[in-house]
Amino acid sequence: EGGAETSEPSTVEPNVSLDEVLTPPERDEASSSVVLLGSTGQTGFVLAPAQLTGEVIEEAVATFQNEWIVNVSFNDQGAVLFDQMAAANFGKEVAIVLDGVVESAPTINATEFDGQAVISGAFGEDEAKNLALVLRFGALPVEFERDDVRTVSATLGEGTLRAGVVAGLVGLALVGLYMLAYYRLLGLVAICSLAVSGATLWSIIAWLGESQGLALTLAGATGIIVSIGVQVDSNIVYYERIKEEVRRGRAVRSAADGSFKAAFATIVWADLASLIGAGVLYQLTTGTVRGFALYLGITTLIDLAVSFFFMRPLVVFIARRLVKEKPSRLGLSTTSEGATL
Repeated sequence: EGGAETSEPSTVEPNVSLDEVLTPPERDEASSSVVLLGSTGQTGFVLAPAQLTGEVIEEAVATFQNEWIVNVSFNDQGAVLFDQMAAANFGKEVAIVLDGVVESAPTINATEFDGQAVISGAFGEDEAKNLALVLRFGALPVEFERDDVRTVSATLGEGTLRAGVVAGLVGLALVGLYMLAYYRLLGLVAICSLAVSGATLWSIIAWLGESQGLALTLAGATGIIVSIGVQVDSNIVYYERIKEEVRRGRAVRSAADGSFKAAFATIVWADLASLIGAGVLYQLTTGTVRGFALYLGITTLIDLAVSFFFMRPLVVFIARRLVKEKPSRLGLSTTSEGATL
C-alpha cells in the first residue's frame, strides 16, 4: 500500500474459513474494504477503506515508561486527519497495515491527540521496536523502477560449470606432462595418484549428491582445481626429498624408503594449513564460497590418504623393482647426483 494504513477493523467469524474470504494481493487497495490476516497469521480482520496512510507519520519511536510503548508523531496534515478519525471512531479499534498484513489494532481512547499518539498494550521490547519500525517504514514513499531487464538462459550456469571443468582438465594435463618430463617414472606415479584421488573424490561427490542432495557447483569445481596443486605439491615434496638423499650418496632404493617419513611430515603440515583455511572459509561464509571450502577440504583429506596408502608404496616398489641400474628413470643422474644402487 506504500504506507501504514488505519481503518476500523472487525475480526472474521471463527466458523468461516480464512482462505475463502481473504482479499488477494492484486485486489488489496487502500480505497476498498478488504479482509487481511494479522501478523500471527491466525486472525483475519475485516477492514473498511483506509482513512490515513503512512505519509502522515513523522516519527515513531519505542520507549520504556514502566512498560514498552510506541510514541507516534504526525505531521501537520496528519494531526488534523487523525483527530478527525479519532472523533468519529472513539472506542473502536484502528488497524495498522503494512504490505497486506495487520501489524497491530489498538483501540482509540481519546478524541484529540494534537499530533502525538501513544500505542500501548503489554508490548515486549522487540514487539514495540518492530511496530515502531513498521510505522517508520510505512512513512517512506518507496517506489520501484525498472532499470534493466535481461533474459538469461537456464543453461548458462551449466555452461559455466562445463567451462570450469574443461579448464581444470586442461590444467591437469599440462601438470601431468610437466611431471612426466621432469620426474619420468615418478611423474607417472604423480599422475596415478591424481587419478586415484579423482576417482575417490568422484565417489564422494556421487554419494553426497545421492544422500544429501549436494550438487557440484562452479565454486566447488574451483576448489577441486586448486586442490590439484596441493596434491602435486605432496608428490614433489617426496620426490625432492629422494633426490636430496641420493645426492648424499644413498642408494635409490634406500632413499625412496627412508625419505618418506620426513616428507610426509611436511605434507601433513601443508595440508593442515589448507584444512584450516577451508574450515575458516566454510564457517564464516555462505553460498558458493562454502562450496569452494567444502571441496577444498575434502580433496585435502583425500591427498593425505593417497600420499600414505598409494604414493609411497608405489614409489618404493618402482625404486626396488623397476629402476635397477638406471636411476635416470626417476629423473636422477648417476654422474651429477652420485646415485648408487
